[in-house]
This record gives sequence, structure tokens and C-alpha cells, in this order.
Amino acid sequence: MAKLALIPVLLALGCLFAGLYGALHNQISYTVSPEYFTRFKFPQMSIPESLPERVGAAIVGVLASWWMGLVIGVFVIPVALRMPDARTFFAATLRAYAVVAMTTLVVGLLALAAAFLLIDEETVDHFMRFANEIEDNVAFARAGTIHNFSYLGGLIGIVTGCVSIVVRRRHDIGRL
Repeated sequence: MAKLALIPVLLALGCLFAGLYGALHNQISYTVSPEYFTRFKFPQMSIPESLPERVGAAIVGVLASWWMGLVIGVFVIPVALRMPDARTFFAATLRAYAVVAMTTLVVGLLALAAAFLLIDEETVDHFMRFANEIEDNVAFARAGTIHNFSYLGGLIGIVTGCVSIVVRRRHDIGRL
């Protein structure tokens, strides 16, 4: 019964972790292409022009990613319920959230590296082309690539997070 009472708390923490991750992730994306935010994401998310741009990028990150905490929790929490008690259930879920975040970060950084290797002035048209008001199409495309692959990273992270719980459970059973 104690484990079931923790589920809403863990879902809320999952949303908090995902939102914070999005805020931090967007600091990298903003560094790659401020225009991705000022010309695309800020208008899309109704971010006021009066805000400092990096704050706006962080807000966009929270708004675009908090809900992934629910998605992640829906998959991770049932796997963690196999832990023997409320304390290990709670700890295993938080650890899995960290594994999801690290997996997402690694996928995002790999996407960033690929974007820098594959997208340049000669190839940007093959990836995407934007309206005339975009001054740096290459940087914009690179930031978009990072953004898109972050969701893939989150989905892969769900798998690695669940695997981390199963491995921990097997490790704990082996010590008994």
C-alpha cells in the first residue's frame, strides 16, 4: 500500500526532472542557434520578447518536456513496483529517471555531433530549409536536429531506465 501511495509523487517528480532536463538541454540548443528560439520556439510558445533569451529558452524547455515525465513514469513505475519495499521502489524509480536523463543526454550529444558533421551550407537543403528571415539556416537545422533527437533519446531512455531497475532487482536478489 505504501508503494501505491508514492506513485503520484513519483509521477510529479518525473515531470519535474523532465522539465528541468528540458530547461538545461535548451541552453545547449540556444548556444547552437539563438534563432531557433527567437524566430521559431518563442513565437510558437508565446514567450514574451521582454524576457532574457536564455530564460525564454529554459521556459520553452520546461513547456516542451515536462509531460515526458508522465510518459516515462507510466513505463518506469510499474517495473519499479517489483522492488520489495517502498524505500527501494522510490530509490529505483529515481535512479531510473537519472538513467533516462543520461541516455537522453547521450543521444542528444550524438545528434549534435552528427548535425555538425552532416549539416553545412552545402547540405542544409537536404535536411531542411526555412523562411528567408532565418539568417543562419545551418545552425537552425542543427538545433532542430538536437531537438528532434531528444524525444528519441527519451524513448530509448525509457528502455535503459527499465533495464536499470531489472538489473538492480536481480543484483539485490542475488545478495539475499
